[in-house]
Amino acid sequence: MKGKKTGNIISCISLIIIIMTSACSGDNHRISASGTIEATSVMLSSKGGGVITDVYADEGAIVKKGDILAEIDHIILDLQLRQAKVGVDLAKLDLTLLTKGARIEDIKQAEEALISAKTNLEQATEDYNRMNNLFAKGSVTQKQKDDAAARLTLAQAQYNTTDQALKKLKNLARPEDLDKAKLRIEQMQLQVKILEEQIRDATIVAPIAGVISHKLIETGELVTPGRALFSLLETEKLSIMIYITEPEMGKVRLNQKAGIFIDSFPEREFRGSVTYISPEAEFTPKNIQTKEDRVKLVYGVKISIQSPEGILKPGMPADAILYLN
Repeated sequence: MKGKKTGNIISCISLIIIIMTSACSGDNHRISASGTIEATSVMLSSKGGGVITDVYADEGAIVKKGDILAEIDHIILDLQLRQAKVGVDLAKLDLTLLTKGARIEDIKQAEEALISAKTNLEQATEDYNRMNNLFAKGSVTQKQKDDAAARLTLAQAQYNTTDQALKKLKNLARPEDLDKAKLRIEQMQLQVKILEEQIRDATIVAPIAGVISHKLIETGELVTPGRALFSLLETEKLSIMIYITEPEMGKVRLNQKAGIFIDSFPEREFRGSVTYISPEAEFTPKNIQTKEDRVKLVYGVKISIQSPEGILKPGMPADAILYLN
């Protein structure tokens, strides 16, 4: 009997040693913790104000990046945009007129006037020279000579005026005028861009793929700039925050592989990796069940999770395992 009892005791001790060894071996290869699956929440707000004309998405709707969720009335902006585009065309036309200068007919008329003034000047010059010679011979009076000089002065003035008029027509725009016209075009083009941006802002678009968690507007409602319109959960990027003790911190690193398990699929492992490690300790958050655990100092570790099939949902409780090797 003693031999049997001794054998049983030895067997029990051996079994306990094996269990303890197995347990220690498991602890050396993994860290287990629990948490709640979370998703990034994006609040969509209006940049401009106006009446909601259409709402295309409701709560629970699955949307893709770029999907139109709602529209704000932008009829006035459309009219202002058309007006601004007309302003651009007019400004370009003004620049074209300044660049081309006067009409060909105006230039031709000024050239003919210059030819006539030149002919008058040549005739007045000849008359003055002849009168000057005759005066030297005593054949004409001083008054006749002075009248010829006056006609020459007037002809010279008329020629100068006509010549300047032609030059002005050929160079109608000053450099300052051209610069001003170009700046006017740029100003109107900027106005067009501003209005186009405001019209785009009147169309509410999903910036990410996800699920509409809250719809905060209705068709016909007047909204002001900055008003919250939708709350969108980014379901393609899920995460879970777990808390580990200081002795375990030395075993955790960024990009470390992790496995996530949920009650609905207990045998299935969802893959994840460590993307954040808290740099300082904190008391365990209050959502931890037991009072004893809540007074422990721990470090937060965030694990990003892959859920391509959309099985994992925000708010689900889950167990996480960090693989140490």
